[in-house]
Amino acid sequence: MAAERARCSDARARTMIAAMTQSPARASHDAAEDITAPLTGDLPADDTTDLPDLEPGTPGEKAFTLFGQTVQARRLDTGLHVVATPIGNLGDITVRALETLAGAGLIACEDTRMTRRLLDRYGIATPLVPYHDHNGASMRPRLLAKLAAGEAVALVSDAGTPLVSDPGYKLVVEAAAAGFRIHPLPGASAMLAALVTAGLPTDRFLFDGFLPQKGGQRRNRIAELKALPSTLVLYETGPRLAESLADLAEGLGDRPAAVCRELTKAFEEVRRGPLSQLAAHYAAAGAPKGEIVLVIGPPLEEPAADDDVDAALTRALAEHSLKDAVAAVTAATGRPKREVYARALALTKGEDGPG
Repeated sequence: MAAERARCSDARARTMIAAMTQSPARASHDAAEDITAPLTGDLPADDTTDLPDLEPGTPGEKAFTLFGQTVQARRLDTGLHVVATPIGNLGDITVRALETLAGAGLIACEDTRMTRRLLDRYGIATPLVPYHDHNGASMRPRLLAKLAAGEAVALVSDAGTPLVSDPGYKLVVEAAAAGFRIHPLPGASAMLAALVTAGLPTDRFLFDGFLPQKGGQRRNRIAELKALPSTLVLYETGPRLAESLADLAEGLGDRPAAVCRELTKAFEEVRRGPLSQLAAHYAAAGAPKGEIVLVIGPPLEEPAADDDVDAALTRALAEHSLKDAVAAVTAATGRPKREVYARALALTKGEDGPG
């Protein structure tokens, strides 16, 4: 039995390697496909969706297609598999994600039409059920029942990593509380893609989703964010972009920022500049289309006031040499060393300081 499993595993590996090393032209075609292109038609009738009664399938029923090669999906462990999907470019998906989507008993997704595009592209026939804010309360018990029956359930969002500004977290909370295993499958994320593209500090950042729609509530939220010593990452819509940028410039100060739009897609755009400059640009240019991520730099460091520098120098000169006092105050205040030295000389001569 073990030898047979090993032979199957080797065969799968050879098939996947062959698929990934074939047809660069097809790979280029993948890059041109956009999973988030506009959809038409009504959303599916959610609350009446019947979850499939799943029977163990034959190996051929759980497979995906990669560069023209059919790859058999392995049997998944029971639990909730949280799967990241592309944010636009259909090529931005991992082999493990394809295996999981093909091998799951069912896939819970926000919009079945959106996820069906991805599955069709890779020849995956796993049943889809809608799960979103409007039907979550009624759908969660049914999904938990599938987990209790020993099935593997995959959770995806329309694009990107589930639970990042989407309704998936409630399902994860209840599944974990019920004792089911949560399997994370990392991958594409618009938030992280924007953060690494913006050219702003990444060592400390806060993701805060969408700002409130109403102006007063939005300005109050910006005031709460002002003191945080971190880069901020926000989602925004085209129609609200210019107004939100203006409110951010007023509430946070004219920090450096980047507007990242349509990342990984054909019309990807990253515009960098001070918040006020970006607000003026989009006010004049009009509302941009597509998915938008704002990345805003941390608070600007304000130089120490002259009186504070003089006070620090007076204390330092009482205990240290001129050279050591200047070095210490320069490090503490961030003021230019030449300027601190000039002020120290003035103080030692009994003057009030230059200027």
